[in-house]
Amino acid sequence: MKKASETQKLKEKALDISIKEGAATNISTNVGDSYIIPFSLALNASSTQVGILSSFSTFLYQLSQLFGAKMMEKYSRKKIVLYFVFLQALSWLFVSAIAIAVWRNLFGSVSIWLLIAFYSLLMAFGGISHPPWFSWMGDLVPKEKRGAYFGKRNRIISSIGIIAALLAAFFLDYFKTKGYVLLAFSILFALAFLFRFIQYLLLRKQYSPQFKQKKKDYFSFISFIKRFDNFGKFAVYQGFFNFAIMIASPFFTVYMLKELRFSYTIFITTLVSYTIFYLIALPLVGKFSDKYGNKKLTIITNFFFVLTPLFYIIFKSPLWIIIVPQLTSGIANAASVISFSNFIYDSVSPKHRALCAAYTNVIIGIGVLFGALIGGLIIDRFHPSTMNPYIFVFLVALVLRFLVAAIFLPEIKEVRRVSYLPSKYTFFMIPTNFLHAEGVKLIHFPEKILGKFKSLKSLAP
Repeated sequence: MKKASETQKLKEKALDISIKEGAATNISTNVGDSYIIPFSLALNASSTQVGILSSFSTFLYQLSQLFGAKMMEKYSRKKIVLYFVFLQALSWLFVSAIAIAVWRNLFGSVSIWLLIAFYSLLMAFGGISHPPWFSWMGDLVPKEKRGAYFGKRNRIISSIGIIAALLAAFFLDYFKTKGYVLLAFSILFALAFLFRFIQYLLLRKQYSPQFKQKKKDYFSFISFIKRFDNFGKFAVYQGFFNFAIMIASPFFTVYMLKELRFSYTIFITTLVSYTIFYLIALPLVGKFSDKYGNKKLTIITNFFFVLTPLFYIIFKSPLWIIIVPQLTSGIANAASVISFSNFIYDSVSPKHRALCAAYTNVIIGIGVLFGALIGGLIIDRFHPSTMNPYIFVFLVALVLRFLVAAIFLPEIKEVRRVSYLPSKYTFFMIPTNFLHAEGVKLIHFPEKILGKFKSLKSLAP
């Protein structure tokens, strides 16, 4: 009894440390990752190159998770996370060095390809650390409090990230007026290194419950795909969904900076508004997930992601972009973060959790890779001459996001017993009723392509 009490205290302390660690990570993200695409534009990258940067780095992040999951058979989760978070921190120094080198006229057109290479490596290190971290956190957070805890954690770390993002924007705009924008990017990426290293130091202090991934629990990626049970359908849905998302998402930034000619301050203000809406939505979607389930929350996610490109087409002024598409994007991403992680926690047993998360993210990575590449090619080459290429790609994304929802979501079932959606959520009743009719297909597509396979019952929680 005493040992159980001590373990509980260690877990509670670990969850507190995780919030601090997440804050350091989020600062690194807001002064580093958030400015990779603006930095690429400062290097005169084309839309196709932006698509390659977004897609290839994200694909490597997802693909490398296979290695992270496999490494858990030989090494502890904490050791894997610490090692690759440290390497990720060091990688920011190389990205910072690229900015300095270009500022000193040491590189020409090759600089964008160096950025793609080093940033992709940085993302790969992050991908390797994700499955053990995901599994680690799953053993720390009580099952009945996952939605509430992750909602609280994300709310706190994102609030800190807002401050970092605003300061970074003012910093960039000031140096841009002085003609030193590349130097400013270099300093921001050096700060990204610093806060990743702080994350590493905090993770060292965090308690990790004993866990051993056994070889007998391993199954191949092909087996995972062939399974195509409820969780398999969810994983495949995520792949197509992220394909539809990435057709347009990397280019909202390009659209604002190149077409609408937003300053860095106005641009980051739009991102901050998104983060504010994201923060407001997090506790609501966390509680929604705990009570009404992740299937309904996934439908809400897709619904708001359909609206976002539509609003980018309609609205042009900074004020309206801040208020409308950033609102739908904030709600969509909050719902996506909670529904995705909680669906995996609910659907998959602890011994298979990291592997299933890694395989799902590989499928997502494939969707991301092709989505962003195709989006970039549409903007650069394959669009009607009479229409703005960005508006056209937003229309394509809107249609694809709706089709993915209509094809896949009726096939996915809620894993646990949840409450019915009450009348106070009337606004969400139409999409949830339309797409929540489990087993009723709107379009007979997935099984014709993948076939019918038996479930792997060993994956049940």
